[in-house]
Amino acid sequence: MVAKIISRDETGVVMEVRVNFNNSMLDSEKNLQVALNEAGVLASGELLETFDANGKPLQFGSVTMTSKGKQNCFYQTPYGEIEVARHVYQTNKGGKTFCPLENSARIVGSATPFFAKQISYKYSDLGASRVSEDFSENHSRNIAKSFIQNVADRVASVAQAHEESWNYITPKFDEKVTAISIGVDGTCMLTVTDGWRQAMVGTLALYSKKGDRLHTIYLGATPEYGKETFLSRMEKEIEHIKKLYPKALSIGIADGAKDNWTFLEPMTDKQILDFYHASEYLTKVADAVFPNKKAERDQWLEDACHRLKHNHTGPAVLLKEMIEFRTKHLGDDRRKILEASITYFKNNKKRMKYAENVAKDLPIGSGVTEAACKVIVKQRLCNSGMRWKEEGAACVLSLRTLTYTPGRWEQFWNRIDKNGLQLSA
Repeated sequence: MVAKIISRDETGVVMEVRVNFNNSMLDSEKNLQVALNEAGVLASGELLETFDANGKPLQFGSVTMTSKGKQNCFYQTPYGEIEVARHVYQTNKGGKTFCPLENSARIVGSATPFFAKQISYKYSDLGASRVSEDFSENHSRNIAKSFIQNVADRVASVAQAHEESWNYITPKFDEKVTAISIGVDGTCMLTVTDGWRQAMVGTLALYSKKGDRLHTIYLGATPEYGKETFLSRMEKEIEHIKKLYPKALSIGIADGAKDNWTFLEPMTDKQILDFYHASEYLTKVADAVFPNKKAERDQWLEDACHRLKHNHTGPAVLLKEMIEFRTKHLGDDRRKILEASITYFKNNKKRMKYAENVAKDLPIGSGVTEAACKVIVKQRLCNSGMRWKEEGAACVLSLRTLTYTPGRWEQFWNRIDKNGLQLSA
């Protein structure tokens, strides 16, 4: 044994730790990790005992529970497994038992809260196998994949149970929030039962007067979760943010999908079609109209994109110009491309006030939402060979949106620390 307790009192313990050095810094550091883990196990055991009841009867309203005596139980900590003798209570009629230590210490399954926090954070980014490898390689801690999955599921169940009811505190900023960019989008993920289905992603980004993004809130939902339920969550987030910043301009930014605008129009002061989707249609027009004239094509496209972005009359002029291109001799395929672009501009011209937004340092692109589709969904749920059941994917997305929204992960765990996992009941 390389660690031992020298003394203890009601405020803590004093420990002695022996670390063996040798000629290899790497090996010596590994020895240090082992020694610290052993010390952590000893200290955690002492710490857990402070959360136990004293064995006297407990009263819950009209229900009295008495101790069945101390029973040994194994708990998992960041440093290793510990065995603790703790009181277990039950009524005189039998039935479900109650462990005060597990309730007071906020035990998650059999994991201490900090260990559960570590596991669920890592699981939000990595599969259970990789999380297990990470703990083994970087923490000298061997954990079963099934245990990792179980802990992550328990933590996510609390997050999911309160997605509709909990409001998280938005960070304070040195600069004033003058604009709120709101976006929704869908991206496909592979499910076990139904093949490729669309998961939903939503973002609320806060901007300063200079156009700097100060903060972003991320939301996500699995395909089976239901688009309407997801949009109701988005609506709640939007209402909350608008109350915090009532003078900020709310801007809905999305691609040309009709469903997006059906939701965003009544929820925002202004709507902007994603500039890069619009410019993609200009690229298609350039390819169709100047198929064998690269220099002329590139020049027209560069000029068209500049006018679209910086000229107040740019969208209308470009639409007129595309209509005039109809007189050119185009094949059927290229003409279809031109007509599709004309229709796109006609349907979205009222949302193409790019020059106005650029002049006021307001956003014109849905890059935040597009990036969220990739980061929140694709990078975690769409790796090679992955297929998901609803419960597993929902677990990951709940954890992932909490960890990617600045400040929410700590707030989430502060609630658990204060109130316990019974919040999910």
